[in-house]
Amino acid sequence: MTTAQTKLNIGVIGNGSISSAHLDAYADCAEAVLIAVCDLNETRAQEAAAKYGAAKVYTNYHELLADPEIDAVSICTWNNTHAEISIAALQAGKHVLCEKPLCRTVEEALRVEAAVRESGKVLQVGFVRRYASNTALVKRFLDAGDLGEIYYAKATCLRRLGNPGGWFSDSGRSGGGPLIDLGVHIIDVCWYLMGKPKVKSVSGNTYRKLGNRAHIQNLSFYKAADYNAELNDVEDLANALIRFENGASLLVDVSFTLHAKKDELSVKLYGDKGGAELEPELAIMTEQQNTIVNISPQVDNLSFNFKEAFSQEINHFVQSGLGRAQTLSPVEDGLEITKILCAIYESAASGKEIQFSE
Repeated sequence: MTTAQTKLNIGVIGNGSISSAHLDAYADCAEAVLIAVCDLNETRAQEAAAKYGAAKVYTNYHELLADPEIDAVSICTWNNTHAEISIAALQAGKHVLCEKPLCRTVEEALRVEAAVRESGKVLQVGFVRRYASNTALVKRFLDAGDLGEIYYAKATCLRRLGNPGGWFSDSGRSGGGPLIDLGVHIIDVCWYLMGKPKVKSVSGNTYRKLGNRAHIQNLSFYKAADYNAELNDVEDLANALIRFENGASLLVDVSFTLHAKKDELSVKLYGDKGGAELEPELAIMTEQQNTIVNISPQVDNLSFNFKEAFSQEINHFVQSGLGRAQTLSPVEDGLEITKILCAIYESAASGKEIQFSE
């Protein structure tokens, strides 16, 4: 890529369900040009290429990475391949947008971080909630000091029935269940808005009590393309208390399945001057004239808008790849979230709190 380049040439690796969000956003981005798609399933890759106008189709990502026409890639593959493909892409001189989680293990994340530093290329972790308009608005309140010091956050993402099966329920490919799939988003957005404080300790629990509940009738849920009711070795539920060196704490719980009345999503932050809720609906709480006041912003999206957030995430990646912006979700943050996720699993397995050295 030259300094005069005005468009970024894109390859998308992995054409499963999440790739459509990337492909749609690239199609809407005037400064991105989709050059190639790649999937182990050639038919699926050809279908994606035909739909989005990609001139080239690959079934081997090494061949795509060897294409000199491509400047940057989105990695939309199984979690267990994120590290190897990211490193290969960076070494091939490509900018990388890697879907969350960055990796399954801290060791993998450290290798990716080293590859980013050696290559000098952009790696953006797919923490899409950072790019949502309601997140950006709350961050402006926080950066202005309107809510004071954030000392507590609480995040919940509970599905009563929602184990997607397929690779999502195969720990070898996914690295875990709802914690690494859903928890990664809400833990990250809280940590990001709290100012990315250094982690002090983690205490977590995981439960496998209900399985994937494939026998349940009359209630539909998303199923992966490779859904197999016989395959499920991930947790149903996880919870954790995360403590930070600045004294702040984060409480989180997530599930694929639970005996709950309804699904629940909430993200709340509490400061010494005010509070904020991102989910289920954007709200700001503060004090004025010795009175507690709830502020209801008049905005287009009071809750997370999937399409808008992906569009803004992709646009930001393209601008970063063109050298006009810095990513909001760099590899270092992907490493820190991987440390937290792995510590929750380690704590759950050992029954002990995990302490981080200073």
